[in-house]
Amino acid sequence: MAEKITISLIKADIGSYPGHGRVHPDLIKTAKECLQRAKDENLLIDFFVTNCGDDLCLLLSHKKFIENPEIHKLAFDTFMKCTEVAKGMKLYGAGQDLISTAFSGNIRGMGPGVAEMSFFERESEPLVVFLSDKAEAGMWNLYLFKIFADPFTTPGLIIDPKLHDGFSFEVHDVIEHKKIIFKCPNEMYDLLVFIGAPSKYCIKSVVRNSDNEIAAVTSVEKLSLTAGGYRGKDDSVMMVRSQSGFPAVGEILEPFAFPALIAGGMRGSHHVPVMAVSLKDAHPTRFDSPARVVALGFQLNGGNFIGPIDLFDDPAFDLARQKCNEVMDYIRKHGPFEPHRLPLSEMEYTTLPYVMRKLKNRFQSLK
Repeated sequence: MAEKITISLIKADIGSYPGHGRVHPDLIKTAKECLQRAKDENLLIDFFVTNCGDDLCLLLSHKKFIENPEIHKLAFDTFMKCTEVAKGMKLYGAGQDLISTAFSGNIRGMGPGVAEMSFFERESEPLVVFLSDKAEAGMWNLYLFKIFADPFTTPGLIIDPKLHDGFSFEVHDVIEHKKIIFKCPNEMYDLLVFIGAPSKYCIKSVVRNSDNEIAAVTSVEKLSLTAGGYRGKDDSVMMVRSQSGFPAVGEILEPFAFPALIAGGMRGSHHVPVMAVSLKDAHPTRFDSPARVVALGFQLNGGNFIGPIDLFDDPAFDLARQKCNEVMDYIRKHGPFEPHRLPLSEMEYTTLPYVMRKLKNRFQSLK
């Protein structure tokens, strides 16, 4: 009898150079060594290690199901080992995303971002893995809506009978710690009421209405809320299944030809455009901007990863990248003013509160 395969995508900033720049090759090497031992011991089917900017990303396949303590401890121990290496090199922000150094059975709530899905592998199982840097957790809202609810992006919603029943979106209120599910297209307008505010409402997962089959999943952990103060931006990750009952690869990538504005960039305190780039360009330098997104394409074979293909390494996205730079030039001219700087309601999750506390007693009542 076929067994479900679980894919776990877990990322953390555990040290980078220079500043919040990129992951050092020694950290990637150390992570691969840790995961290879787990594979040799049959805890993992396969793994892939990479980075997007200053975030170390672990892609794991196994048969342990979602939120398995062994898998989460493996990721935690790997990050801890890499943190030791980072500290030995005096890398910046070593161990930044590890809010606690004592594993408690689940890596969720400990700082790293986690996206997991379990499914029976199809005869052909294409998977697109998205990584981001200098970006908020809710950055995927617009893109997931376009992929799974907008027929102008995904004509398969109209002409493919396997997609025609639509998809349902699980939305998390990351401030109040609640969730709600919207079934589209029937509840499309209700969905948009909430996901248009990505600082509070984040799409966690998408399932197919016809059979409740998982289609996409994201990490929605907001590091500032978990840590109780600013510890860097969320740099969320996402996985999307493709073809044969799901949107085609080209439909999944199409929304990223638009450089949407999100919260992120310098100190996580600004609105910046999203630039779809290849892995070699996934390292923001100018004002920690524009925010970066990478798409890696895999085929699964019994849980083994065939790939990746660097999907945004394509001149078809050149105009989007050019527009992104133009938008960045324009919005940067605002300097410390809104709308480039985030509104005060969101700045409370950055470094601004430390300045506000310093000046609190200097405010006087108006008479």
